Amino acid sequence: MIDFKLLKKSKKSNARLGVLKTPHGEVKTPAFVPVATQATVKTLRSDDLKETGTQLLIANTYHLHLKPGEKLVKSHGGIHKFANIDLPVMTDSGGFQVLSLGFGRDYGIGKIMKYDSGEIITKGSQPKLLKITEDGVEFTSYVDGKKIFMGPKESIKIQESIGADIIFAFDEPTVPTATEEYTAESVERTHRWADACLKARKTNQALYGITQGGRYKDLRIKSAKFIASRPFDGFGIGGEYGSDKRQMVKMIEWVTKELPENKPRHLLGVGYLEDMEMIVKAGVDTFDCTVPTHYARHGNAFTSKGKVDLTKTKYLSGAASKQPLDPECGCFVCREHTKGYLSHLIRAHEITGLELLSFHNVYYFNKVIEGIRKRIKKGEL
Repeated sequence: MIDFKLLKKSKKSNARLGVLKTPHGEVKTPAFVPVATQATVKTLRSDDLKETGTQLLIANTYHLHLKPGEKLVKSHGGIHKFANIDLPVMTDSGGFQVLSLGFGRDYGIGKIMKYDSGEIITKGSQPKLLKITEDGVEFTSYVDGKKIFMGPKESIKIQESIGADIIFAFDEPTVPTATEEYTAESVERTHRWADACLKARKTNQALYGITQGGRYKDLRIKSAKFIASRPFDGFGIGGEYGSDKRQMVKMIEWVTKELPENKPRHLLGVGYLEDMEMIVKAGVDTFDCTVPTHYARHGNAFTSKGKVDLTKTKYLSGAASKQPLDPECGCFVCREHTKGYLSHLIRAHEITGLELLSFHNVYYFNKVIEGIRKRIKKGEL
């Protein structure tokens, strides 16, 4: 189980300072949570993660179910021993794959609408590669094409076998093009699944319920009130967030205002640098995002002077090539390596380059959120 203690509430916003105690360590909140989809943060080892200041990871139930299978993970004693992770771990329920492998894949859209696809998801609609029923979802495995059914009972059973400190209820996130009628039906289904997850739980792992409701205020509030009324140990805020970041913040605030203050809140799948302060001020305690490692694999580093694209040839000559990645950063990558060397590794497609940039980016994200915690403590945020 977990214990969450609220240390301070901001007088200027909904920002909070807290401590989340888990069986595998404490987490100072608000905190950034790197994504360890396959029980690893890409290119980084467990001891690397501690050096970056990482406090908490999130792995993916659906992907671990396909590869290598929860039975293997359990036979090793759970995910911590299997992956030699000496940090608290969450597992997403697999619900996000209902969106990403369903309507999200069909229409090329995600949590935030970047452009008008011209498609509307109406009541009764079904994705091409999924079948959503009242009992759960039938997926088509990307590994071997076999049909895989996952519902509340299945998701909880898999997560219990994986053995994370914090697990999530199975849910159905909707895409930004879903109509209010479809979203309302989806919310009711998510609520029924939430109750089924509570009933299915057999271990003492912390279980978070997930609120949905899309961009519709009344549905967001209704879902938050329903999930808050259940005996969950914490809460996830899921689904889509409209067409822009300002709308996203309002949607998060609709939810956090309805959630009890004495339990932690996790924002699922959102965490760009420019998002951090906004979502913390909206009352979020933890949040996960793939951005640091995803951008690193494409040669991009985040620095105090902005994003640096090391695929550019300008970093291979002149004064720029001999400079550290970020003179203001204290990570070993910035202390020991130059932009010229890092650019060379990236352009030569050397794995070491991806590792070094991933380390720096995760370290940088953790430093940014550490700065936000300090500002809350000082009463500045």
